[in-house]
Amino acid sequence: MKYDRITALMCLLCFLGWGTNAVASDPLSIFVSIVPQKYFVEKIGGARAEVSVMVSPGASPATYEPKPRQMAALSNARIYYAIGVPFENAWLKKIAAANPDMFVVHTEEGIEKIPMKAHLHEEEEHHDDHEADEKKHHHGSTDPHVWLSPPLVRIQADNILRALLTADPDHGTIYEANHKKFVREIEKLDAEIRSAFSGKGKKPQFMVFHPSWGYFARTYGLEQIPVEIEGKSPKPSELQHFIRYAKKQGIKMIFVQPQFSTTNARVIARAIGGQLAFADPLAPDWADNLRKVSEKFKAALKGRQ
Repeated sequence: MKYDRITALMCLLCFLGWGTNAVASDPLSIFVSIVPQKYFVEKIGGARAEVSVMVSPGASPATYEPKPRQMAALSNARIYYAIGVPFENAWLKKIAAANPDMFVVHTEEGIEKIPMKAHLHEEEEHHDDHEADEKKHHHGSTDPHVWLSPPLVRIQADNILRALLTADPDHGTIYEANHKKFVREIEKLDAEIRSAFSGKGKKPQFMVFHPSWGYFARTYGLEQIPVEIEGKSPKPSELQHFIRYAKKQGIKMIFVQPQFSTTNARVIARAIGGQLAFADPLAPDWADNLRKVSEKFKAALKGRQ
């Protein structure tokens, strides 16, 4: 009889919702396209967010193909945060179809994207017809690297929060508090970087292999000079052009990233008596990485003053 009463009590508790609340308290399974987004979502979602990254560390977001196990894991996801990187063009519809109940959120929504930076030689040779050439060269090609400018990450944080509130309203106060804290961190970082580059004069230039830093440069009054555009390595004649330009401008540092070959960048560095420096746009600790990259850019510019 005693055991019957205990069993009845347990059934009553389950009926009243204890079992449902236990399920609801489980972390949200969330997918993001790239590693820096994991940082953003965990800042806002906290312990409630169990985040998986689609593009593996070291892989390129331009050419990545999701693994079968990743596509299978989407069946349990509540949210997929896209960000507009190139591989999504081919895969995002398939990702959404893998789980019709999953929220697919574009975190870059509300951001005005800039055209992908033109080759240096094109900008100089077609200067008189610059506007027409820009439209021709950039047709359908915009810069996806919106996570490298703190003010733009502020916009993405709002989009991340809205999706979390929709998917899990019962924990909204947690998300809102975390969001406010993250926004303060973003604003502090933004102020630090602005201070680092204040008083630098007319758009100081830094040379990069892949044009990842366009939004960063625009935000802080700098200009990136990219060697490679849209996955196309420069021809030998173009490499010579970069070498002449770097010598003329006193550029001694070529910034590269782990996701791409450094062969052509090394050719330029040797020719100008310079060196390579890594500036990884996909580092896991977003804030710390931007601080370190800012210091590298600052040091490269200081060496030319």
